[in-house]
Amino acid sequence: MPGAQEGSCRKTSGALWAGVRPGEGAEGAEGCRTVSASAVAGWIPILAPVRFDVYNKSIDGGGKMIRQMKYFQAVVRNNSFSEAAEECHISQSAISQQIQALERELGFRLLERKNRRFTLTCAGEYFYKKSLVLLADYERMCREAARLSNRDKDALTIGYLRCYSGQEFHLALEEFSSKYPDVSVKIEYGNHEELYGLLRTGGVDLVLNDQRRAFSDEYVNLILTAGSEYIEISARNPIAALPSVTPQELKNIPCILVSSKDQRENEREYYQGVVGFCSDFLYAENLEEARLMVIGGQGFLPVEGIRHAGSFSSSICRIPLFRGDSQIKRNYCAFWRKDNSGYYIEEFADILKRKFE
Repeated sequence: MPGAQEGSCRKTSGALWAGVRPGEGAEGAEGCRTVSASAVAGWIPILAPVRFDVYNKSIDGGGKMIRQMKYFQAVVRNNSFSEAAEECHISQSAISQQIQALERELGFRLLERKNRRFTLTCAGEYFYKKSLVLLADYERMCREAARLSNRDKDALTIGYLRCYSGQEFHLALEEFSSKYPDVSVKIEYGNHEELYGLLRTGGVDLVLNDQRRAFSDEYVNLILTAGSEYIEISARNPIAALPSVTPQELKNIPCILVSSKDQRENEREYYQGVVGFCSDFLYAENLEEARLMVIGGQGFLPVEGIRHAGSFSSSICRIPLFRGDSQIKRNYCAFWRKDNSGYYIEEFADILKRKFE
């Protein structure tokens, strides 16, 4: 990292700080020079203990100092007072005054100002990295405390895969609602892409969905089970006598998919291109309608979950779906955004995970 070694300032007492690169040793404070703000702004902070014995000044008017720290971060991040002022919607003179007030409150200089330019002091460099961690924790603490203080107003919106036939979700919902009766739970049904879109745009807090793409670092990707795939077919159909079936053996029987009208093409492409069904496709709006179509002999229905076919077991036969010598499996996961994680989301996910065990 350009300039990092020159600007580093560490005490030989072994104090830990954020931003130390692997292999860098400790240095004394003597002769420590300033480091440019641009060299620091791109660093990713590493959580490390703060040396409270070095500086233990109490923060009076905490809200004011929090605001000043945000202004300071903006100045360093933009490497410019004018751009930081525009970002924070205040004047350049005002943001400069706020940084100076912060320095007076702390009792040491954060910036060295020379000819309309500035660099970070060693103390300023250290304070900047620690402030990133501190404010992130502060904001997360405030959000979670607000959730807990308004339990009667809390709501949890969950996305549920419309074609999933297992009972795990229903059991998890029953336990969660019994444990947290004051939390309002809303269910949104959808196909894979619909649920992904709702999660991405904040329409739901958590979804039960199948995995069709690589996991993203933006989300918590909790694998619930590697579900085995089956097809449901009328008990009157000769195929029902087989112990297992492959997509190729179903090529002359229409495939019934549970899908909304605007997701039919996406579902067809997945089941045709990935699973390997090569027959015609029919569509139902929900699982009950699809099973009535199966009972009527209109086609077969791909499903996931336990082998027992539930209340339709006398009219419907559920057969394992194989590819070669192995039953086809698919990961089913609970997904939620990392920046929207909270107590009730994580609690429901934990309960749901246990139902799959």
